[in-house]
Amino acid sequence: MAAALGGIVGQEIIKAVTSKYHPLQQWLHFDALECLQNEPVSAEEYVLADSRYDAMIAVFGRSFMEKLKSQNYFLVGAGALGCEFMKNFAMMGLSCGSGTTTVTDDDVIERSNLSRQFLFRNWHVKLPKSTTAANAAKVMNPDFNIVPMEERVAPNTEDIFNDEFWGKLSGVCNALDNVKARMYMDLRCVHYEKPLLESGTLGTKCNVQVVIPHETENYGASVDPPEKEAPQCTVHNFPHNIDHTLVWARSEFVGNFETFPTDTARYLEKGPGFVEAMQSTGQTENDILQALRGDSVWGGGIRDFVSEETCTRTYEQCIKWGLLKFTVLNNHMLRQLIHNFPEDAKNSKTGKPFWSPPKRFPTALEFDPNDPLHMGFVMAAANLRAAVNGISAPDGVDPRDGAYFRQVLSTMEAPCWAPKEGVAIQADPDEQVENKSDDTAESVLAELPPAETLVQSGFAMTPQEFEKDDDTNFHMDFIHSLANLRARSYGIPEIDFLQSKLKAGRIIPAIATTTAMVTGLVMFELIKVTNGKRLEDFRNSFINLALPQGAMSEPMPPAKVRSRTEKKVPDPINHPDYIVEEEIKAYPEGWTVWDKFIVDEGDLTVQEFIDVMLSKHKITVQTIVINAKIVYNSFMPSGKKRLPLKLSELAVTNGGVSLEGLNSFSPIVSFADEDGDVEVETPDITYKFR
Repeated sequence: MAAALGGIVGQEIIKAVTSKYHPLQQWLHFDALECLQNEPVSAEEYVLADSRYDAMIAVFGRSFMEKLKSQNYFLVGAGALGCEFMKNFAMMGLSCGSGTTTVTDDDVIERSNLSRQFLFRNWHVKLPKSTTAANAAKVMNPDFNIVPMEERVAPNTEDIFNDEFWGKLSGVCNALDNVKARMYMDLRCVHYEKPLLESGTLGTKCNVQVVIPHETENYGASVDPPEKEAPQCTVHNFPHNIDHTLVWARSEFVGNFETFPTDTARYLEKGPGFVEAMQSTGQTENDILQALRGDSVWGGGIRDFVSEETCTRTYEQCIKWGLLKFTVLNNHMLRQLIHNFPEDAKNSKTGKPFWSPPKRFPTALEFDPNDPLHMGFVMAAANLRAAVNGISAPDGVDPRDGAYFRQVLSTMEAPCWAPKEGVAIQADPDEQVENKSDDTAESVLAELPPAETLVQSGFAMTPQEFEKDDDTNFHMDFIHSLANLRARSYGIPEIDFLQSKLKAGRIIPAIATTTAMVTGLVMFELIKVTNGKRLEDFRNSFINLALPQGAMSEPMPPAKVRSRTEKKVPDPINHPDYIVEEEIKAYPEGWTVWDKFIVDEGDLTVQEFIDVMLSKHKITVQTIVINAKIVYNSFMPSGKKRLPLKLSELAVTNGGVSLEGLNSFSPIVSFADEDGDVEVETPDITYKFR
């Protein structure tokens, strides 16, 4: 209650000082009486124990306090929300007896975190968030049993967060900042049937969702509509605002310093088997060609790193590569665009001028070593290329020394541009454009130096994963300079470094008042979960402290899947009026996302699994998918070869799943009825092989 009301009061004080946002008028009444016990409790329960928990005992009683101390919770994230949660856990007494709270976060503390993540101090910068926050929470309450971890919760750590780990949990509290991680945790909580306390903030807005197994819908049951994104042709060739240039600049960063180096490292590992390894993961011929030689017109890819003409083995060669990259991105590409679409070009469909608003006619840039933006790009590109190749600046040279770079660049010449004929450039989001090439994956692979020779020479790759908070790594320098260079070419107003970081880094504004309030509201729901409250006592909350406005509602029950007949349009483009009715059977009738289809027959072969489904449940197996890979398809000839193989074996060899520490896994199986005519929908399968 103190955290929730403190957040509200704190925001009102800020409004009074800054005159920003709408102040609270009239009175605010807020209570959480639904947290209290449903039935009367004896007076002995409220006898104080002369301890730090007397305030909790006076409200909820001794039995509840002991139950709260024995809770085993999993806190995912130790950032702004995570710090507040750990403070609240310690002060309330959660896991301060026989219980334990486990917190995990694979991130380290950055200086920008200090303004809103209050368990961290200046001397904690670069230390692990989870360990540092856990130590700070222990200072607040030495009885707090907390175990910090630095593992990312993801499919590749399921051997760490295994059946035994999840089996001990009382509940999960999310403190995450992205939807992908939230969706994964939601799937895990549904699988293990654990309560989930979900929350999030965006500036002065916040929300709380409580998920109770079999009682409420899960987090993934309702999703926000996807964000509207600009078409690729607009981003790459026809930007008309700074957001477009930032998106393009970040994609260039990812391609040049993360994706292509990762592909190159894989080539060094696989050698001649690179193409086959890519094909085994479902990559198409175009995907493999993109990895091998980059864009068919402008190059890149593995070839750019390993071929004798373009490889970079010295710091000076990295500077030369930076100059080349500047010239290609800011001059040659734009000249080619103008060559394809001159200033007086007409739209082939409408006859109107091609360069009509919102399109902006570009201007190609010539490299000027005295222009800080030009030099900033070359310095960033050169240092990133050097980092990928494991090359350090020469002794005594500052990687940001403009005079040194100008001296080296004075001995180099930028390549001249020549128009390329037959180059197709996409001008309309609805048209498909492809630059044809005679290259094949095998022919490009054959041209590359042997991977074994490269490895023996000490050649290695260090891909750069984008990190916005480290101002010394040149990541944001590259994106900021390239985005502004692009903006300059198209006559778009440029922005400063901080604005670039906010936009390209997709930094979500976090305010301490909102964080305090939302975590306080989550604590009410945690108390209700611990108290075993009824569904109607739980509250999902949606608050905007700026207005101020708030709404609370009871959680929705989970949707039930029933047998039905659906109308579908098989060919909406050519035959939109042709409608077919498709019967779908639910098994069992009225199941929800919380239900499980448990197969506990030991480690079965594919044939035995098919037989069990047919004999016991009267349904036929059509396909089996493990880890997004089809391991059995009844319609393919290869399916018969896998009938004698055990499902656990296929999960490891074909699905790429590590079963260490697991007793079960969840294959995705498509079923039909006995005759194979009617699709059958079932709950998620839990296949117990041990």
